[in-house]
Amino acid sequence: MVWIRAIGVLALTGLVSTGSTGPVSALANEPAAQKTDTTPVPPPAKTEPAPAQAPQPIVPKPKAVEAEPKPATKPQHPANNVGGAKPVPAPPLPADITGKDGAPMVLVPAGEFTMGSDKGDEDEAPIHRVYLDAFYLDKFEVTNGRFAKFVEAVQSEPPWGFADKDTPLVQADRPVRWVSWMDATGYCLWAGKRLPTEAEWEKAARGTDGRTYPWGNDPPTPAHAVFGLKEGGAETVSPIGNRDKGKSPYGVHDLAGNLYEWVMDWYDEEFYTNFAKNPAINPRGPSEGTAKAQRGGSYINNPYRLRSSFRTKGDPTEQDPNVGFRCAQDVPKLP
Repeated sequence: MVWIRAIGVLALTGLVSTGSTGPVSALANEPAAQKTDTTPVPPPAKTEPAPAQAPQPIVPKPKAVEAEPKPATKPQHPANNVGGAKPVPAPPLPADITGKDGAPMVLVPAGEFTMGSDKGDEDEAPIHRVYLDAFYLDKFEVTNGRFAKFVEAVQSEPPWGFADKDTPLVQADRPVRWVSWMDATGYCLWAGKRLPTEAEWEKAARGTDGRTYPWGNDPPTPAHAVFGLKEGGAETVSPIGNRDKGKSPYGVHDLAGNLYEWVMDWYDEEFYTNFAKNPAINPRGPSEGTAKAQRGGSYINNPYRLRSSFRTKGDPTEQDPNVGFRCAQDVPKLP
């Protein structure tokens, strides 16, 4: 028996020294007191692998967005509107002002008017709508008395009618004449003003209702204007402000008769038909020319030439006995 056990030990020793160490080592490490459970143990249930999910696109993490402030239940007033007070509208423009030269001026408000005529000469057509900014215009033509102050201030050569030096004193309230376009422009600049454009002159004369004359559509009478006289002395020219029935819708006197009036624009008989050069807003006439436009008719003309749409012209260096002028002024810009 002893011999048989020895052989078993040697056999086991050979197994240990020559066989795989995996199973033997596992048996050798088990505790000696552990019993082998003869009851067959069912194999562990196989865990089904989770179905493979489709790869999800990589979405960049959105940046944190600051929450917008909730709108106020009431409209917020501007920062400079302290206390929530309503903004104060700009004050209305005064209807009358006094120019630097002491001459009264009246406001011609901004807006559209009908310019031209289809019943007059070819250079008056076609009728068209024009928009003008607000401006001020002398209520009366520039007088001898006011022009004499200009001549003295700038040491200018006086008009031909001032040769006797009595005209500025004796006839101070009559419109100055024998003045060229250059003379008229010089005076307006000295007074801080300018000559009116053709469009401004016409709007001041006829208003916005397309009237034929400053007072309306009725033919002129001596109570409306000075016209139809023969060339003569100074008495043919009326003092300013004595034809109230002839006032324009804005209260401007003598825009028909008495004296033709220089305006700023160069004269072009086809200017109204040249829409590329004749803008519908604040037109200023051609950029160049040989003659300057005149408006209003004079004491020697018939009613046809007293119409507010009538146009004529003159050499800007000429001085004529039946031509005078008045000045215009831009509305001061608000700060």
